[in-house]
Amino acid sequence: MSDDATHAELASAPVLEIRGLKVTTHASPAKPILEGIDFSIAPGETLCLVGESGSGKSVTSLAVMGLLPKGSLTVTGGRIALEGDALLDTSPRRLRELRASRMAMIFQEPMTALNPLMRVGEQIEEVLVMHRKGLSSAQRRERVLEMLDQVQLPDIERVYASWPHQLSGGQRQRIMIAMALVLEPKLLIADEPTTALDVTTQKQILKLIKQLQERHGTSVLFITHDMGVVADIADRVCVMRHGAVVETQPIAALLRRPQTDYTRQLLTAVPSLRPRAAREVTDREVVLEAIELEKRYGQTSRWARLTGRASAQTLAASEVNFALTRGRTLGIVGESGSGKSTVARCVMRMIEPTAGGVRVMGKDIASLGRAALRPHRKRIQMIFQDPFRSLNPRLTIGASLIEGPVNYGTPRGEALARAAELLALVGLPKDALARYPHQFSGGQRQRIAIARALAMEPDVLVADEAVSALDVSVQAQVLALLDDIQRRLGVAVLFITHDLRVAAQICDEVMVMQQGVVVEYGPASRVLGAPEHPYTRSLMLAAPGRHWDFSQFRPLEHVLEEAPTSASDAVVHP
Repeated sequence: MSDDATHAELASAPVLEIRGLKVTTHASPAKPILEGIDFSIAPGETLCLVGESGSGKSVTSLAVMGLLPKGSLTVTGGRIALEGDALLDTSPRRLRELRASRMAMIFQEPMTALNPLMRVGEQIEEVLVMHRKGLSSAQRRERVLEMLDQVQLPDIERVYASWPHQLSGGQRQRIMIAMALVLEPKLLIADEPTTALDVTTQKQILKLIKQLQERHGTSVLFITHDMGVVADIADRVCVMRHGAVVETQPIAALLRRPQTDYTRQLLTAVPSLRPRAAREVTDREVVLEAIELEKRYGQTSRWARLTGRASAQTLAASEVNFALTRGRTLGIVGESGSGKSTVARCVMRMIEPTAGGVRVMGKDIASLGRAALRPHRKRIQMIFQDPFRSLNPRLTIGASLIEGPVNYGTPRGEALARAAELLALVGLPKDALARYPHQFSGGQRQRIAIARALAMEPDVLVADEAVSALDVSVQAQVLALLDDIQRRLGVAVLFITHDLRVAAQICDEVMVMQQGVVVEYGPASRVLGAPEHPYTRSLMLAAPGRHWDFSQFRPLEHVLEEAPTSASDAVVHP
């Protein structure tokens, strides 16, 4: 065989090859988690691993990295090969050497993955200390600064010396990418690296990963439940369900001709970016109103008052005005730091507004004291992003549902009867009353959180990123549930989200916020269908998969467009 043929064979050999991988629990009897997984990744290829929670995506990635929790999960069969090296037969010492040097991982939550007690530059440099022992301290620092520049962080000297909490979520994710790629590994595993990011930051991170992939020739295993992201970045897609691979196809073929019912269900559950038609309601009563609402953080110091100098304050929300009528949904959208959650918390009186008014059923509650406010709190209830953290793990579901009504004077028996009715309303059986939060799935816990909010018979529900952590199919079920409840009970909903697809499908009106200021406000059909403000347009242009109609398995014919500024910015459609 010629040298050219040998080089061609090596270039075409998979960087990662998994054959018949099986993982089981240590429980008795042992329960299978992965049942014969098969896939491979070619040099420079991006393979997206998709599926609902519990499908085995993250377990697969942890098995590749040799990070399965000891005493909980174990590999019971199959083969994992990294550039031909059998990882399952490799010693722990050799496996530690391969991590970072030939394979690396970006985790979903960088604040959890980064050490809060170390400056970020030192954390990246630690990888070089472990795996490049011949480098001097000056050489290590130079290499770290080079990577910080490559991941497009500003003021790299300052970032090098910063603590994790001093950086934004997008900046922390860039630090994780720099740490993963500092040794130029051949395989990069990214486990939901953009799930918690707003659309513009997500677009930047995805573009950055693609640029670094091309620069370093890296293969990428990208784990996600966001089919919009898949449509934008994947070369091939591997669909998993219940620990098994159900379908593997090139991205264009999968989007146009999914081979299994499960894949079709995942695609059709993706909300459309086309706004739904606004619902007609006969009751035009305004149940929630914000008037010139303002929130500032920080206090004016005594020295600033004496000298007349400007105080060090942060303006989180300024001159916010809106009116929400019964039976309708107002969405507040914008990037992280735009002020949308601040507005929600001011409306709930979880934080005190600096100025302005908040009227609930015509009563201004913005300046009421604790005692005067108490009768009005039941009129406006909140659904939080993470139901597991918002539900008391020590209380049964029944106890959680009746806690509010009983505190407001409802007899216990009557409150329990109402709790059973609410569980039926959100699609859960009556016996759930006696169970605990950990005994339910994430989607079921969010249904319970909705039932708990409804137990107070409110006029307004405030949903703060209430479906952002859910799988796309579960998300579709919860959105349909909220819509059905709204139709039955006539409750108004203030919906906070960074997901424009969700906003398009559930909101009647949309308010767009940027740096604490409302920049656009009106019917969803206009704001999201034909945005006028440049910032709103930028959000729409950043939405992943915006060129694709997932439910119809075809590209969209008409989408909001921008002129590419360079060849690298041009979008290539599947």
